[in-house]
Amino acid sequence: MKNIAIVIFLILGLQSCNAQSPKPFELIQKWELNGLDNPESILLDSDNNVLYVSNINGEMTNKDGNGYISKLSLDGKIIKKEWITSLNAPKGLAISNNKLYVADVDEIVEIDINTSKITAKYQAPDATFLNDLVADENGDIYASNTFGFSSIYKLSNGTTELWLKNEELNLPNGLLIMHNHLFVGSWGANPNSETFATEVPGRLIKISLRTKKIKNVTEPFANLDGIVRTVHGILMSDWLSGKLLYYSNERQSVVKILDIPKGSADVEFNPKQKVVYVPQMLNGRLTAYAFSSNK
Repeated sequence: MKNIAIVIFLILGLQSCNAQSPKPFELIQKWELNGLDNPESILLDSDNNVLYVSNINGEMTNKDGNGYISKLSLDGKIIKKEWITSLNAPKGLAISNNKLYVADVDEIVEIDINTSKITAKYQAPDATFLNDLVADENGDIYASNTFGFSSIYKLSNGTTELWLKNEELNLPNGLLIMHNHLFVGSWGANPNSETFATEVPGRLIKISLRTKKIKNVTEPFANLDGIVRTVHGILMSDWLSGKLLYYSNERQSVVKILDIPKGSADVEFNPKQKVVYVPQMLNGRLTAYAFSSNK
């Protein structure tokens, strides 16, 4: 009966996600860059007008020293493919005080943007799969630990500590800070160790930065990876099924915007150009899409 209930729940969830009002906007491919190595995360550096891309270049948890960060122009040209090297399996990226921070398996790596040098590495105690990063207004860095145990770490004043550990986080992946809350795109519950498919998909949740109280924003609907704020809502990638999804703050509903390849990970949004960047881990590709409206 439990399995039947789960199947019915998933079917109803998919129906509710697909039976939506018309898309609030369209995304049109602008450019595409091939030849990357398992690109997982992309980050806009608006001060320097460049993009940083983390390349795992191997297995997602291997400490093999193969990982690197690429630096690109905003129109998708390679400035330096292996800008920062000797990382392991770099994933999420964040910028604070002219430093680039990188989630790298069980530590957060600090890079001085001006000198292009690694300046520090901060170990996250007991972490097994650091994934996305986000910086708050104070310059502190939050990191999701997706697999192993559901938790969030915080890097502050040179120390990385376990900030929140709770099964309600549902394997946290994408992170976003908005309105004094940490928004989390979760992967889901009870993942298969080989395929990473879950019995119940993930959802969008939010955590009060002050009280750490967890609140569900949506019902379960996808295996969420990247989440990023746009003008009127939150754009999210579903890594397993290959979709870009949009949560509308006004309508409080989820709409599918675009079918994309499986393995599309930590997306980024350029508010000035109204462009979305999507790294495709399994294809070694980065694709940029332009909004077709003022959304």
